[in-house]
Amino acid sequence: MSPGGTGNANRGRETWEDRVITALDSPNWAEAELLLGRLPAANRRVKVGKQLFTREGPAAVAKLREAGRDVFLDLKFHDIPNTVAGAVASAAGLGAWMVNVHASGGPRMLEAAGEALAGFRERPWLIGVTVLTSMDAAELRSVGVADDPEAQVRRLARLAHEAGLDGVVASPGEVAMLREELGRDFLLVTPGVRPEGAAGDDQRRTATPGRAMADGADYVVIGRPLTGADDPQAAWNAIGAELAPRNE
Repeated sequence: MSPGGTGNANRGRETWEDRVITALDSPNWAEAELLLGRLPAANRRVKVGKQLFTREGPAAVAKLREAGRDVFLDLKFHDIPNTVAGAVASAAGLGAWMVNVHASGGPRMLEAAGEALAGFRERPWLIGVTVLTSMDAAELRSVGVADDPEAQVRRLARLAHEAGLDGVVASPGEVAMLREELGRDFLLVTPGVRPEGAAGDDQRRTATPGRAMADGADYVVIGRPLTGADDPQAAWNAIGAELAPRNE
C-alpha cells in the first residue's frame, strides 16, 4: 500500500483542493470544531499541531477523521531513534495521513522512523522538517549553524532523501532548488504560504500559494490567512482562483 493510504495512489491527479492543508491551530476542540464549521467542505486536509494535540490528544485526530478530514500530525518528533520510532508508529496507529520528524535528528533517527512504519498497510507520509520558516540566517548562527537557511535546508533535505523519507517540509524559497535536485517523486510540503497582501505574522521566508506550487510544492500549508479570515469561504475561493489554473 502506498504511503498515506489508498488516497495517495491518486497523488498525481489531485485537485488544488487536495493540495491545500489548513493549519488547525486552535487551543481546544471546541474552537477547532467551530472553525471546521466555517471552512468549506472541500477543505478536507488539515494540520494538527502541538497546541491542539497537547490539549486534546488522540481524540482530536479521531474526531477529524470521523468528520472526513485527512490529518497531517505536525508534532515534529526529535529524540533518540527508538523513541521517535515509537512515536511515529503511534501516529500511524491513529490513522494520521502525514507525520513529520526533525531532519536534524540525524540519519539513524530518520531511518528508525521509516522502519517503524514498514509494517503498516496504510501508513502515513513521513516527512522531515528542515529549517523552520520563522528562522533566518541570524537565528541559525545563534544556534551554531554557520550556513545560511538555503544551504542548511539543502543539507537536511538530502539527508532525509538518503534515509528514505517520503519528503520534507521546506519554505517557499527552497522549493525550486529541492525539486530540481531531488526529483519529482520526493514530496515537498510548504508552509510560510501567504496569499497576496496577507500579513507575514511570524513567518519570514514566505511566498504566495501560486508561486509555491509553480516552483514545485506538492502541498501548501495555510493557516491564519484562511482560518483567521472574516469570511473563510471567500478566502478559500481566492486561493482557488490562484491555484486552480496551475493544477490543470
